[in-house]
Amino acid sequence: MDSLITAAARALAVGDPLGALKRIALREDAPALALRGIAMAQLGDFVRAKALLRRAARAFGPKEPVARARCIVAEAEIALVSRDLGWPAKVLDAARTTLEQHGDRMNAAHARHLEIRRLLLIGRLDEAEALLAELDPAPFPPASRTAHELVVAGIALRRLRTTAARAALARAEDAARAAGIPALTAEVESASQVLNTPAARLIVRGKERLLLLEEVEALLASPAFVVDACRNVVRDARSVVSLARRPVLFALARALGEAWPADVPRDVLVARAFKARRADESYRARLRVELGRLRTLLRGLAAVSATKTGFALVPRRAREVVVLARPVEEGHAAVLALLADGEAWSSSALALALGTSQRSVQRALDSLAAAGKAQSYGGGRARRWLTPTLPGFTTTLLLPAPLPID
Repeated sequence: MDSLITAAARALAVGDPLGALKRIALREDAPALALRGIAMAQLGDFVRAKALLRRAARAFGPKEPVARARCIVAEAEIALVSRDLGWPAKVLDAARTTLEQHGDRMNAAHARHLEIRRLLLIGRLDEAEALLAELDPAPFPPASRTAHELVVAGIALRRLRTTAARAALARAEDAARAAGIPALTAEVESASQVLNTPAARLIVRGKERLLLLEEVEALLASPAFVVDACRNVVRDARSVVSLARRPVLFALARALGEAWPADVPRDVLVARAFKARRADESYRARLRVELGRLRTLLRGLAAVSATKTGFALVPRRAREVVVLARPVEEGHAAVLALLADGEAWSSSALALALGTSQRSVQRALDSLAAAGKAQSYGGGRARRWLTPTLPGFTTTLLLPAPLPID
């Protein structure tokens, strides 16, 4: 490797893509193409970066498997950052195996981190944790340690383990400072803000207040009866009942929880559950049926008692009933939560991350665009969507992953 290639690689390692391009911008050999691709990726030109990396991989040829594998890993990172979640994971895994077999453990670990970050992005936390447990960050250079600790913190935040998240972010900050890369330091600072911004609203006896993630964690560990509108579950200290697939029942449970210890008139319950303007006899009969179903599902946690004017919730073990609501009530909150990371998403990537159909996501995007909450650029398969971060709120509780149940 000649001196210009070495100098360009060092410039990229400290986050100086322009310095790298000054040395290799006009070169067409395989190492220079690869470094130019990484430089363009750091500058945000992902289309040109991918093209350069593919040219480099072809130029290296089958006799240089390690160099080709490194190009594949770099392309996978570009795919992740540009939210191309359909990029073939098996190709990345094969490249990681090649790097391990040839002793390039640092780049193999980087490939593993990319796999974990993709799993984290689509809410497959168990798989992400299992892969993360296989990595020992001790020998990593500072930049790689920063990435590792950010992944640890990301999983902890999604699991609502705020103490572990703070510790990981503190280690990430130290590693980023040692790396001396401004972009890494900014990424750590951005991740740390999640712990210091409101994550949910608490509704108790008709009054509301905002909660930080630490307070949400403490609430879910308390003996209170919680109607959790972030994941559409009802829980106390011992049990969790999911109503995610029963929206009518959850609407009734939330209405009863918000009114506790008072009752809720039948007309109000009909309006909340069925969106009906008038509670005629057919709606009242349907209400009795749905409340009977709710009683059956909640029989271990609470009773639903009839009163003169309506119905009331009576917890069996808890002394208090609270409602945990999203900081911002939005019909397409999960889509907004993913868009709020500041990256440009395709509708297919959003559908994959949310586990739903692309057509459903497209309808949600069209609705958000009409309301001025999302915007797109490009056309066809190149169309991408983005939106500013929700001001003043963390979107952790809106993301597609189960909250802890014990």
